Amino acid sequence: MAGVLVHEWIERSGGAEKVLDEFVNCYPDADVYCLWNDAPDRYPATNVRESVLAGTPLRGRKAMALPAMPFTWRGLENRDYDFALISSHLFAHHATFAGASPELRKFVYVHTPARYVWNPELDERGNSLSARMASPMLRRIDRKRASEGASFAANSEFVSKRIERAWGVSSKVIHPPVDVDRIVAVDDWRLKLSPEELQLLFSMPPVFVLGASRFIPYKRLDWVIRAAEKAGVAAVIAGSGPEEERLRSMASEASVPVRIIHRPSDALLFALYQRALAYVFPPIEDFGIMPVEAMAAGARLITNSMGGAAETVTHGVDGLHFHDDRWESIAECIQEIDRVSIVRSNTYGKYSVRRFHEEIAMWTGVESAAYVKSLDPQ
Repeated sequence: MAGVLVHEWIERSGGAEKVLDEFVNCYPDADVYCLWNDAPDRYPATNVRESVLAGTPLRGRKAMALPAMPFTWRGLENRDYDFALISSHLFAHHATFAGASPELRKFVYVHTPARYVWNPELDERGNSLSARMASPMLRRIDRKRASEGASFAANSEFVSKRIERAWGVSSKVIHPPVDVDRIVAVDDWRLKLSPEELQLLFSMPPVFVLGASRFIPYKRLDWVIRAAEKAGVAAVIAGSGPEEERLRSMASEASVPVRIIHRPSDALLFALYQRALAYVFPPIEDFGIMPVEAMAAGARLITNSMGGAAETVTHGVDGLHFHDDRWESIAECIQEIDRVSIVRSNTYGKYSVRRFHEEIAMWTGVESAAYVKSLDPQ
């Protein structure tokens, strides 16, 4: 059975890319379509096809390219596909294929309806002039395309409700894959660090809160620094992205020690989870893979009471929720975090990669190569 996987754009890191990784593992013979591919070595055995936007000055300029994206997805080259499995957080669910059979089955895994368009209050990139001018038209087109006939799955209950409000369609919830089995297999991730990484870890303040994610505005890593200052606790900020210079400037001016770690390895990140007083995750996130990773490593968490992370982190058990969406509330949670016991959360069944493969196969009705392989005792 011939299949095609569709993804907005391919980056070197990101939660959506982790989902696409597992789609490729499930269906290794499927082609992949994307707007542009910034990680050409990510799928060496897969036929990855870029859109016409990849060869224009709009490549990588997401806000500027926004008005063109819905039209770019229409009439893609068709290679007699029987099913399309689409990873969508903007307009990839608009994808159609030239001359496609009416029998082609379309499955859309939704990370979120386009925040730029539907929820700019959650992502300030949606407040750019181009995004604001284009949004009324894009909302009409987006809702119409969602009604064309597809099966939808959401990555959280929070997103499922957002899909209902934006598009007027129902969706089932399939949580994203989190490599919890790998994380819990190591009791102490310091043992997996290189000598240089171990030295870096030991140079950290004895007590610190951790903020780790992509360095982009809506992740609110600046809130972690401000909250740490108010609570009188050091902070470690790990990741990379366009906000790095601003975060480094804040770190240099902070009244408490703040360390910036650029692109930590997985092992170092997991060791930081284990060392931190708490992992702080401020955004109103669609799901939040990193909080689940942190729980698997044994960290206590501080997360927003709104959004997908509130579904995975139980208040008073795994960590604390801050309730009024202010960084000052994070500081209060930091001061109270000691009342939460450090217990390594058992997240195997609900968020595991194997569970994801099984649920995707059940949803699509197309046998997953990765799930079949996982059943082989050899």
